[in-house]
Amino acid sequence: MPGPAPQNFKNHTRLVPPYHFVMFGILLVNLVAAVKTLVAIHDFAHVLQAAVAVALILGFFYARAFAVTVQDRVIRLEMRQRLAALAPELMTRFDEFTVRQLVALRFAGDGELRSLAQQTLEGKFASSKAIKQQIQNWKADHWRA
Repeated sequence: MPGPAPQNFKNHTRLVPPYHFVMFGILLVNLVAAVKTLVAIHDFAHVLQAAVAVALILGFFYARAFAVTVQDRVIRLEMRQRLAALAPELMTRFDEFTVRQLVALRFAGDGELRSLAQQTLEGKFASSKAIKQQIQNWKADHWRA
């Protein structure tokens, strides 16, 4: 059985259809139905139903946000270690990188990391997308949340 397709800028984003589309779709339909019912029938049970529907939507978004926050912390640690090994002269400026810059640089292969990190610190890239677009030797990450 073949492994995953090689990763690059065009295909590196990750969507999980059962989570991003099915689950969110069901929660959204539930919210609309709860609000519609609440507008027609003003009682405590329907207020509670609408509140639970809102709470479920919030839970959907926060579950993703919490996972991404932990992932970003791990990537920051990984990038600290990679830069210490591959570009120790940049370590005194490590805290100048934003998390988004480090996440983008994470995809750079070892041979181009030093150069891209230096250019990032020099302000040559307007966004993390611009950093990713400059990567020639893409370091795949199939374990992202």
